[in-house]
Amino acid sequence: MIPAIGDILKIKTEEEFQRAAMEVFRFQSRECPPYRDYIRLAGIDVSAVKSVRQIPFLPIELFKTTDVYCGSTPPEKIFTSSTTGGGQPSRHMMVRLSDYEETFTKAFSLFYGDPAGVSIFALLPGYLEREGSSLIYMVDRLIARGNGGFYLRDTDKLLRDIRATRGKKILLGVTYALLDLAEHKPDLSDIVIMETGGMKGKRAELPKAELHRILCSAFGVETIHSEYGMAELTSQAYSAGKGIFRTPPWMRVLTRDLNDPFDILPAGSVGGINIIDLANLSSCAFLQTQDIGTVWPDFSFTVSGRIDRSETRGCNLLVDNILSA
Repeated sequence: MIPAIGDILKIKTEEEFQRAAMEVFRFQSRECPPYRDYIRLAGIDVSAVKSVRQIPFLPIELFKTTDVYCGSTPPEKIFTSSTTGGGQPSRHMMVRLSDYEETFTKAFSLFYGDPAGVSIFALLPGYLEREGSSLIYMVDRLIARGNGGFYLRDTDKLLRDIRATRGKKILLGVTYALLDLAEHKPDLSDIVIMETGGMKGKRAELPKAELHRILCSAFGVETIHSEYGMAELTSQAYSAGKGIFRTPPWMRVLTRDLNDPFDILPAGSVGGINIIDLANLSSCAFLQTQDIGTVWPDFSFTVSGRIDRSETRGCNLLVDNILSA
């Protein structure tokens, strides 16, 4: 029997996480057709999977070409990814929007407190200008619970509103928009600056340490916070500085060998990032991403770059087989 979202969000201990992960895996290996096909083509016997580290992870690119979804109930919402540089967007089918709202509200609260007491100033051009962004949906609902607003290009109004607001404040921005704002060198030393990543083709990519140095200097803050999420996930990880991300208790990150997608690496190793997001109940909770990073012994992680498709040929052969089936 698959856990309900309420049970997932109550996970606190490692034992509870391990037990719930195995229950979700057994359910999704039956009920999610692309995941079931991937497991079959990989020659994996589901009954032989006895621990979380043995669970196979679905290549995230399948969200672009197949319906990664469990069951026959029509989804209440389909979120889509951005398509910078063209290409097919990913589609994440949500059976209930309330599950998503419960999840991101609980995750945000764990790291930043009750959103009712937080003002979020969202500088998210690009996301605002397209349909289907899960990030925009999340931020909109968090603002509705607390205070703040969205700002597209009105920098003066953004700065006036920030200065006029008291209490806990977060400026949440896409990377290139924060760099544009940084050119004005406003004093934002009393606000949390949080970047969501992504130049979206607007600026040259920068090493994360250099980016954060520029933003800290321009805004007068000591650290830059970050949010790690994607259209294919229901949950988010957050960094309070230095690019070190932490997950809520129902989410885990592991790294895999780039030459063998089924080889999970020990803590401290650099590899492809795998994510377990147990809130992905109606899609697939076990995902191979295209990011490279390191997972540390305390379950925190860092992201160091993206994987070139040519580096994962074995994994892509299985994906191609699923698409041609």
